[in-house]
Amino acid sequence: MAKGIKNIFVEEAISPAFIADSITKHSTNLQIGGHSIFLGQVRADEKEGQTVTAIHYSAYTDMALQTAHRIREDVFAEYDLTCMHIYHSLGRVNVGEICLFVFTSSKHRKAAIQACDTLVERIKNELPVWGEEIMISGTSQWKVNT
Repeated sequence: MAKGIKNIFVEEAISPAFIADSITKHSTNLQIGGHSIFLGQVRADEKEGQTVTAIHYSAYTDMALQTAHRIREDVFAEYDLTCMHIYHSLGRVNVGEICLFVFTSSKHRKAAIQACDTLVERIKNELPVWGEEIMISGTSQWKVNT
């Protein structure tokens, strides 16, 4: 991994304990006035009479990390942020589990909220991560981001 590029990937689901720990660590930064958090959760969608039970995420890791770095830099330049974190699952994530955790912090809530929204939209549209939906029958199909 190139210098300055953070690893955003977590193997399998992102645990509630990991999320809570991330939030707790920021309580010591007394310049933060607001946080915004987005948690993406795997849904039990119905597709052609089948129910999704999990999604298996894969990525071209080097390209994805470079893209995430570029997105981070762009969003930091656009908003007055104190802190920003992006975590995305790789591997199998079951229905009801967290697959994406985006966390922004700023002196003021509006910047944190707007930056978080921008990050999520750009991640969904630009990050080369693919999800293979696994159905209850064991069949699978590639997920289309919406």
